[in-house]
Amino acid sequence: MLISLHVKNLALIEETEVFFGEGLNILTGETGAGKSVILGSVALALGAKADKDMIRTGAESALIELTFTADEAVRSFMAQIDMPLEEEELVLSRRILPGRSVCRVNGETVSAKILKELAGLLIDIHGQHDSQVLLQTKRHLDILDSYAAGTLAGKKEQLKKLWQQYTAIERELEENTLDEAARRRELSLAQFELDEIESANLMEGEDEQLEKDYRLMVNSKKITGVLGNVYGITGYDNSESCGDGIGRALRELSGIASYDERLDELYGQLSDVDALLNDFNRSVSDYLSDFEFDEETFYETEKRLDVVNRLKDKYGRTITEVLQYAAQKQLEVERLLNQDAWVEKKRSERDRAQKEMLKLAAEVSNLRKKAADAFEKDMCNALQDMNFLHVEFAVSLKEKEYCTAEGIDDAVFLISTNPGEPMKPLAAIASGGELSRIMLALKTITARQEQIGTLIFDEIDAGISGKTAWAVSDKLGILSKNTQVICITHLPQIAAMADRHFYIEKNAYHDTTATTITSLNREESLQELARLSGAAEFTEETLQSARKMKELAEKNKEK
Repeated sequence: MLISLHVKNLALIEETEVFFGEGLNILTGETGAGKSVILGSVALALGAKADKDMIRTGAESALIELTFTADEAVRSFMAQIDMPLEEEELVLSRRILPGRSVCRVNGETVSAKILKELAGLLIDIHGQHDSQVLLQTKRHLDILDSYAAGTLAGKKEQLKKLWQQYTAIERELEENTLDEAARRRELSLAQFELDEIESANLMEGEDEQLEKDYRLMVNSKKITGVLGNVYGITGYDNSESCGDGIGRALRELSGIASYDERLDELYGQLSDVDALLNDFNRSVSDYLSDFEFDEETFYETEKRLDVVNRLKDKYGRTITEVLQYAAQKQLEVERLLNQDAWVEKKRSERDRAQKEMLKLAAEVSNLRKKAADAFEKDMCNALQDMNFLHVEFAVSLKEKEYCTAEGIDDAVFLISTNPGEPMKPLAAIASGGELSRIMLALKTITARQEQIGTLIFDEIDAGISGKTAWAVSDKLGILSKNTQVICITHLPQIAAMADRHFYIEKNAYHDTTATTITSLNREESLQELARLSGAAEFTEETLQSARKMKELAEKNKEK
């Protein structure tokens, strides 16, 4: 459930915070007051596309924060992404800056992808134009599958994998079935590349060692020169060397060390320094003795490094990649040498994959048919409450000529809303108001299936009025019994059903314009119902009419 929304410096909103509750939360206000901006900010916080023009004029950034209660599905998701929840609340925030935005969950930065996945578990936003989805026949199968997700999801995932396996084999056959002349050319090239790599006898990590040895040999003169100087400076061979100086200091200290324990400690410390310097000097001497520069070795190393780098330039960035390329070429050579047998084997694999795919596609199709029967009944029941004179609803499932990742079915929703009229494709007969009601019926059903905690409707009342508005109001009341619903409306019939009523208005002050949102008490809500009903002024008669409307809505809700 969405507990609160905090918005700062977004469009006309300077700063506002609203606390939502359970049941039906209604938002009303004059046209242009910024109602859709308020709910649009929710979509932005959940990963919708944002740009710098959304930032309030004069501000450096915009901020949206949403606070939710977390259910088990959300807790499980958070644990999967290594962000286990310790509190019952989940805070999502998004700061929009020119050129970029920063998304956070409980204070930790997350990617927009994770935010969108999380949004799918928390909230479902239905915008003013989302009903148009129903006119897109290709989306009908998705809607049906979403309804049947409990039984279909696993099978569809298996089907997708089989389809990918089948199409990969098909593509491999198309790309590698060659005529004799082409086969010989491909074989010649593959054999040449394989021989070139194999003749080099590459070893893992060889290039790193070669580069290390080469760098050492290239800098050999510098190394021996510097180490010779270091050996002289730290040695004991002349009066200017460190070793000779420390030796003299030790001799001086030895004459007075017996006079005081602290002097003896100083003598001991310098003795340790002398021993360390002596060890270091000897190590430098040993390194110089072992260090050899051989012209022939240098030439062979340089030559070998050229061979390795040339192969890496042609076949891979590392020796590992070059060897992997060689393994692929070996398989290619074997395939080209035995093309007829390879083609026969691949065709057998393709046929087997196709058989498994079509078998599973038939299972998915049968599950869809069962789901379609239940979906039709649920939709008819939901639509009958929406003040249609008559309603029939069906799902037409037809088999396609070929199988895709989705299976072998095409789905079309059929509907009849007038007595005596045959059912026709929904896209061919539904008006704007009918689409809104059909979408609300659909949301009523899928909300139970998907167990989404919050549903948002931005002007679900488009194209309806009168008795139909009361039917939609009743349906929203029913839906809000088990799901939090937040709804923008212009109709008093729907606003009267509110458990919580918010008023959005736009005001000008200090040469600026700002949108604010206010929670209304019962009396203020009645005044707003009177305004929505068309009252020019608040009189006892208009308020009494609003009161009766509220009482009727409450009575319907009790039913």
